[in-house]
Amino acid sequence: MKKYVVIDIGGTMIKYGLVDEAGNLLEKAKRTTEAELGGRGIMVKVCSIIDSYQMKYSLAGICLSSAGMVDPEKGEIFYSGPAIPDYAGTKYKEVLEAKYLLPCEIENDVNCAGLAEVFSGAAKNSKITVCLTIGTGIGGSLLIGNQLFHGFSNSACEIGYLKMADSTFQELASTTALVDYVSKDQKINTEQWDGYRIFEEAKMGNQQCIAAIDRMVDYLGQGIATICYVTNPETVVLGGGIMAQKEYLARKIETAVNKHLLSSLATKTKITFAHHENDAGLLGAYYHFRNRHTEDD
Repeated sequence: MKKYVVIDIGGTMIKYGLVDEAGNLLEKAKRTTEAELGGRGIMVKVCSIIDSYQMKYSLAGICLSSAGMVDPEKGEIFYSGPAIPDYAGTKYKEVLEAKYLLPCEIENDVNCAGLAEVFSGAAKNSKITVCLTIGTGIGGSLLIGNQLFHGFSNSACEIGYLKMADSTFQELASTTALVDYVSKDQKINTEQWDGYRIFEEAKMGNQQCIAAIDRMVDYLGQGIATICYVTNPETVVLGGGIMAQKEYLARKIETAVNKHLLSSLATKTKITFAHHENDAGLLGAYYHFRNRHTEDD
């Protein structure tokens, strides 16, 4: 059975592993990104990972998922925020195919997460799916069946920048926003807080933390409702580290969405939580590769 190296490039960690052609994740590991090294430094790390797998396996392809805006046709990064300096213009497909003589495909990490959930996760068989990842910011992807909708210039569903209450969706409803709000409310340095601590405090009755989560959830409900009015999805999948708090958040998010979305739409929209969690980028990178090479056949 053919084997593919899969690599998920984030601002903090690079996750990587080996997938077979049936979509089974055979092994996985991770290492720090060291984003301050920029695009060239990350390319060196990616090559090191591929080299390590080539020593042990006969590879059939290279499948990449990455932060930043990706042109999947050219296989390169065309925009990236300041978290990874000098990342825009990194030509993964061109460089890696020339170096390894293997087919290489790359897609945005949130798009990959959406593909993973549609092919084998929480949105399997969904006709229209919106996938959101809530973390440092908020990312989104839109899928029609098992195909990504990229928009005219590969920038569809950049919903973190959605304008809301004189701010943006991600400045109000991300994990970063939650931590910042609690830190200011408690007058304590943000380094002493993270999403996990806030939820643990809330479960123990900390009223400030409970109120902060409820505020974030209401903005999340507003954002999801706005997206639903435009895209009318069958399924909305919620992922990202904070969504590990499913038991605490599920009812609250459902209530917030119902508050802001017409009932005729809300009753036909399934809100669910990501199944693949931290493996979504790896699996989605393979599904993207498979989609593109099925089209070529």
